Amino acid sequence: MTRVIGIGPDDGELTLRTGVAGRAARTGHALTIGFDDWHGEVTFDDETPVAVSLRVDVESMQVRSGEGGLTPMTAPERLVARTNALKSLKSSKFGEIVFTADTVTAVDGGYRLAGSLTVCGTARPHTVEVTADGTTVSGESTVTQTDFGVKPYSLMMGALKVADDVVVALRATVAQ
Repeated sequence: MTRVIGIGPDDGELTLRTGVAGRAARTGHALTIGFDDWHGEVTFDDETPVAVSLRVDVESMQVRSGEGGLTPMTAPERLVARTNALKSLKSSKFGEIVFTADTVTAVDGGYRLAGSLTVCGTARPHTVEVTADGTTVSGESTVTQTDFGVKPYSLMMGALKVADDVVVALRATVAQ
């Protein structure tokens, strides 16, 4: 019997963590960004997951925190960082980030999800490993921004910039 279970912000948290690069990296903040509007679906054949999809509204991003830097990150600085991130992601043109996995393989303690990630209108093959502990599913995946045509934000002629690799993390409770 095939069934589909949906997950979203009420069931967990989807975050993105950035790093800082460049000669002046120690002056910048590594960001934790959360998304307030996202929806995932897990398709099961009996008790076995066979497909997964996740859609994220880019405009729903919020800068939750900034670590490092010379001074603590202020609320106005979080707003500026959000604006810069939305520009880098071309959110007015590409409002969604989408991951679809049509191959789900059981691995120790979880699953390997193989499919396609679409960012800024560019789709690339992408694989994510998730752990499953009862009804809790969690996973992290590194995404290289330039692979999707995203130019990481920089200032001071590149002396301070967002690192090209970002880490996307999901932790959610999936009702069985």
